[in-house]
Amino acid sequence: MAISLTVFGEFLAFFILFCIPIFSLISYKIGKRKSSTPGVLAFVGGCLALFPLFGLIFIAVLALKKDLPKNSAYVH
Repeated sequence: MAISLTVFGEFLAFFILFCIPIFSLISYKIGKRKSSTPGVLAFVGGCLALFPLFGLIFIAVLALKKDLPKNSAYVH
């Protein structure tokens, strides 16, 4: 059974296109706790999903970052 490069390329393109929204969503969810600009982090996470290894490293570094301090005096 021969596997053509076209099928492999289509699978790779589908995988990368599948990773972009997932990495963006994960970056946004983590970025809400870790930064005041979660939209920028979601955009960077989505761009880095073009190279999934870099996207995973970005999410790992983002997850290890300290959370923003909670302002208990201004709780609504």
